[in-house]
Amino acid sequence: MNPIVRAALSRLLGNRGERHAARFLRGQGFRILAKGYRTPLGEIDLIARDGDILVFVEVKSRRQGQPAEAVTLEKQRRLTLAALQFLAQHRLLENQRARFDVVAIVWPDDRKAPTVEHFRNAFEAVGRGQMFR
Repeated sequence: MNPIVRAALSRLLGNRGERHAARFLRGQGFRILAKGYRTPLGEIDLIARDGDILVFVEVKSRRQGQPAEAVTLEKQRRLTLAALQFLAQHRLLENQRARFDVVAIVWPDDRKAPTVEHFRNAFEAVGRGQMFR
C-alpha cells in the first residue's frame, strides 16, 4: 500500500479510536477536559477527570493484535513530559493527583463493535515522576 495512503488510514483509525475512547470513558463516569493536547514534547490523546484524579489517556487503535504494546518506554517518557507541561500550564504541579491510563481498541473487519480494554494506572511517570503523587 502507498505510504501516504497508509498514513492517512492510520490517522483516520486513530481519530475514530479517540472519539470512541472518549465516549467509553464518559460512560465510566470520567469527565473529558481536553482532546489532542499537543506540545513540542509530545501529545496526549485525552485528558480527563476521574473524581479528583487528573487522568492522562493514551489511546491505541488497531485492526488486530495488542494495541497497548505500542506504548513503549519512549512513548511513556514523551507522555510524562507533555503531562508535566499541562500541569505547569494550568498551575497544578503542587497538589494535583494524576495518573496515566491506556485505552486499547481493536476494530474488527466485520464492522461489529470494537473491543475496548482500559488499563488504569497503566504506567508510572517516566523520568521526572517525583512530581506525581
